[in-house]
Amino acid sequence: MRRRLPLALAAALAAAALATAPTPAPAAAGAPTSLPATAAGTQPYASYWYPNTLLSWDPATDPDARFNRARVPLQPRTSDSALKANPNAHAGEGRIVSLAAFAPTSGNPSQGSTDPNSYAFDYWQYVDTLVFWGGSAGEGLILAPNPTVIDAAHRNGVKVYGTVFFPPTAYGGQLQWVRDFAQRSGSRFPVADKLAQVAQYYGFDGWFVNQETDGGDATLAADLRDELRYARTLGPTGFMWYDAMTESGSVDWQNALTSANDAFLQDAGRRTADSMFLNFGWTSAGLDSSRSLARSLGRSEYELYSGIDTEADGWNTSVDWNALFPPNSPHTTSLGLYRPEWTWKSAADRADFHARDARYWVGANGDPSNTTTTSAWKGLANYVAESSPITAKPFVTSFDAGQGDFWASAGTRVSTTAWNNLSLQDVPPTYHWLVSSTGSRLTPALDFTDAYEGGSSLRLSGTLDATNTVRLYQSRLPVAADTKLSVVLRTPAAGPTHLRAAVSFTDAPTTFTTLDLGSTASVGWERRTLDLSAFAGRTIAQIGLQASGSVPSYDVRIGQLAVYDGTVDAAAAPTGLTVLGSTDVSATRKSLRLSWTASASGAVHHYEVYRRNPDGTRTFLGATPNDAWFVPQLDRVGSETSTTLEVEAVSTENGRSAAASTTIAWSTGAASNLALNRPATASGQCNGNEGPAKAVNGSVSGGTGDKWCTLTGSKWLEVDLGSVRSLSRFTVKHAAAGGESAAWNTRDFTVQVRSSTADPWTTAVTVTGNTAATTDHPVSVSARYVRLVVTRPTQTTDPAARIYEFEAWGA
Repeated sequence: MRRRLPLALAAALAAAALATAPTPAPAAAGAPTSLPATAAGTQPYASYWYPNTLLSWDPATDPDARFNRARVPLQPRTSDSALKANPNAHAGEGRIVSLAAFAPTSGNPSQGSTDPNSYAFDYWQYVDTLVFWGGSAGEGLILAPNPTVIDAAHRNGVKVYGTVFFPPTAYGGQLQWVRDFAQRSGSRFPVADKLAQVAQYYGFDGWFVNQETDGGDATLAADLRDELRYARTLGPTGFMWYDAMTESGSVDWQNALTSANDAFLQDAGRRTADSMFLNFGWTSAGLDSSRSLARSLGRSEYELYSGIDTEADGWNTSVDWNALFPPNSPHTTSLGLYRPEWTWKSAADRADFHARDARYWVGANGDPSNTTTTSAWKGLANYVAESSPITAKPFVTSFDAGQGDFWASAGTRVSTTAWNNLSLQDVPPTYHWLVSSTGSRLTPALDFTDAYEGGSSLRLSGTLDATNTVRLYQSRLPVAADTKLSVVLRTPAAGPTHLRAAVSFTDAPTTFTTLDLGSTASVGWERRTLDLSAFAGRTIAQIGLQASGSVPSYDVRIGQLAVYDGTVDAAAAPTGLTVLGSTDVSATRKSLRLSWTASASGAVHHYEVYRRNPDGTRTFLGATPNDAWFVPQLDRVGSETSTTLEVEAVSTENGRSAAASTTIAWSTGAASNLALNRPATASGQCNGNEGPAKAVNGSVSGGTGDKWCTLTGSKWLEVDLGSVRSLSRFTVKHAAAGGESAAWNTRDFTVQVRSSTADPWTTAVTVTGNTAATTDHPVSVSARYVRLVVTRPTQTTDPAARIYEFEAWGA
C-alpha cells in the first residue's frame, strides 16, 4: 500500500502555511534567515528550521528561545498489572507512540494562547512517546515541540520527540536538504550537533526522522546512518526512524523490518536508531517476520511501532488488531498512532472532543474496564495497560485540563479570559472513568464551569442509590508518620457529602480503605485534611472516592486532591521581575514579554503572573513553569498612569510565595528621549572615540565606534537630564544594535535614578540573562540623573561593555 502520510501531511500543512503563516519561507534551499535583533513585546513562537538555518541558530541570540524552554523533567512511571483496568490489556509489552499535530508548523504560539479550543490531550497513561508532528517544504523541515506539550508529557512520564521531515519531491522536497542535513565537518555532523543542542536546551527527548525525498543513493543512506549513530553519542537524545528510505537510498516503504531497512535500526552490531516506525501497509506475516528479525539483531520487537493512520477516519480506520495484539498471546510489536488529534479536528465543540477522545482511547462505553462493543475499534485501553507517574510525594491535582474559560485561585475567579496552556495541565486520572456500583452508576466528568485552582474540576453527578467506588489514580506513594490526604470539595447545599476518600495499599492493592469527608457548612469550597499516620510504612497503590447513601440528584465537585507530608510548603519568592519588551497594541492595550529569576529554594510547580488593579484586587495574566512569560493582552484600567505586575511561585504542594513586582507606565502624552545629547559621564572608555557622549547622540549607524565602550572593573554610564523629569521608559541599545556580534549584547545590568547628587541611587530596572540587541524597560519614576550599571557585559567572557544608545523617555 502506498502510504498516505506524506500526501496528507504535506497537503494539510502546506494549506495551513498558505493560510496562516506569519513568517515567509526561505527564498532558497538552505538560505540562512537572520534572527530578529529585538522582539519588543511581540508573540514568541515555537521553533522550526531548514538544515542550514538550524546551523545558525543560537539560543543566546534568538529572542524567542527562552520562551520555548520546558521546565518539567521526565517523571518515572509505575504500572501494576494487578491494577490494570482491562483484563485484556498487557503491561510491559507493546507500547504506543502518538504522532500528533497540535498546531501548524509556523505561527504556533510558544506558551499557549487565549483560545480555549485546543488539543488538550489527556490520555497520557497509554502513551510511551509523543512525536510533535509537523514540518513542510514551505515552512521548515525541522520542528521543535512547544514547551507546553513537553511539560504536560513529562509530568505524565511520556517522552517527547521533535520532527525532522523530508517530504517527497512531489510535495516540495529537495534532495539538497537531505544532503545539507547529512553534511560532515571532519568527524562531526554539524546538524546533529544542533539537534542535540536544541533538544537539551528546550528540554525534550529526541527526534523522529522521516526521510521521504527520493533520488538518494546508498552513500547518502550510509551517511544518514552514520549521522544517527554520531548523534546518539552526544547525550541522552533518542531517535526514531521512519520506514521509507532503504539502505540503497531509494524511498521504498517496506511496511516491515526487512533486510532492506534493518541497518537503520541495527547495523553490523551497532545501534543506529532507538526505534523504528513501520509504514501502514503491514500484514500479519510481515509483523511476525519483523519480530523475528528484530530479535535476531539483538533488538526488542517492541522497538518497532507498527503504524495506523487515523487522520481521516479516526476509529473507523481498518486495523488488523489480532495481528498486532493477538488475543491470549504476547503483543507482536508496539503501536504507532498517526494523527490521533482527529478526535479534536472532527469535534463540534469541547464536549464533543472529550466524548470522541474517550471513544478513541477507552472505547465506546467510556469505561476502560469494559471495551465490549460491536465496533472493531475497542479503544486502546483494551490492549495496553495504564501507567502512572504518581510515584513520589507531594501529589496534588486540581483536575486542571490545560484549557479553560476562566482562571480560579483558591476558589476565586481571578480572570475571565479563556486560555489554553498544557504546561498547567494536572496529571489526568489514570482510570478515565472507572466506577463500580451494585446500583446506578454516578457519572464522573471534568467540569469547565467551576474550579478551585485553574479552569476545571471533577464533578460526580447522577442518581445515588448504592455505594459507588470511583477509581481515579494508580500510584506508588509511601506513607510516613506525617502524611496527609487533603480533599477540597463543594456541594450545591450545605449538608452531608455522602462521600469518602478511598485509598488502597500495595499489600492489598484492590481493597479500599475509606475516610469520611463529612458534611459541608456552606455552598463554597471547603477543605478536608485527613491524617494518614495510622498507615505509616505502607504504600498507597490507588486513590479514589466512594459515595454512598440515597440521593436522587447527587452532585458534588472535587476541586483538589493532595497527598503530602507535614505542612504545606511554599517556595521562595522569584526575584528580578523584568519587562523584556513592550508593544503598544493601542493607547489602552499592551503586549509584554516578562522574565524573572527563578525561586532560589523550594520545589516550584509553576509561576503565576498578575496585574494589580486600581482597587487593589488582582487579575490573572497567565502561568508557566518557566522563568519567562508572554502577556498577550494587558489592558489599561481607566486613567491609570502605571500598572504593577506581580509574579509569585506556586509550590508543588500548592503553597504560594511572596510576589516579585515591577511597574509598567502608560503614556500620558507625547514622550521624547530626554537623554538625547545631554551631558554624560562614565567609568571609562575603551578608545578615545568611544566616550559616553556616543551613547546619547541618537545614532547607532555610525559604525562600530558609534558607541560607549569600557573595560573598567566597575562599568557605569551616567546622564544628567537637566531637571527632574517624569520618566516612562528606558531603552538600551546593545552591541548587535550597532552591527556587532550578538554575543557582545549586555547580559546583566541595572538602571539607577536619583533626583539630586545628594540623594542615594535607587534601582529602577534590573535585568539578568538578556540576549536581545535592544531592550525596553517601562518605568514610572521621576529623576534628574539616570545611570546604567553593567554587571555582566557580554554573553561570553569578553570583558568590554558596549552600549550604542542609552535612552530615557518621558514627558
